[in-house]
Amino acid sequence: MLAFLKHQFKTFTLLELLKGMVITGKYFLKKKITVRYPEEKTPISPRFRGHHALRRYEGGEERCIACKLCEAVCPANAITIEFEQRDDGSRRTTQYDIDMFKCIYCGFCEESCPTDAIVETRVFEYEFHERGPSIMTKDKLLDFGDKHESQIAEDRAVDAKYR
Repeated sequence: MLAFLKHQFKTFTLLELLKGMVITGKYFLKKKITVRYPEEKTPISPRFRGHHALRRYEGGEERCIACKLCEAVCPANAITIEFEQRDDGSRRTTQYDIDMFKCIYCGFCEESCPTDAIVETRVFEYEFHERGPSIMTKDKLLDFGDKHESQIAEDRAVDAKYR
């Protein structure tokens, strides 16, 4: 009977509604934390893993030596590499493809690369609606790396502090 009376009292006095309005009133005058996304950007960690890029040495030669470690370590099998021997005995890639639909952005490819050739940048604002453009070829990855090299180098310097 006592529980019934408590329930009737709460219902009659609208106690739950008043408690909710008190909580709303507390936050009504506080500073808002909403971010208006396209116009405002939130800070991104230097260790964020986004769009992939292939890097070059300062002389312009690509860093990838076709060791295929990134292909072997990729849990999603998103990386495909083909290579050929050069006249000087070194190996270079003829094909380096990453299927961005398959990629889970784990960073294993970046961790396994001995020459720091494949990196994941801070760029996260990209989209694919069809399968064709989602496959990043060697040329696309190199162009992307050239375009964002200054940011990549800066992030690599900051990341070295934590290793």
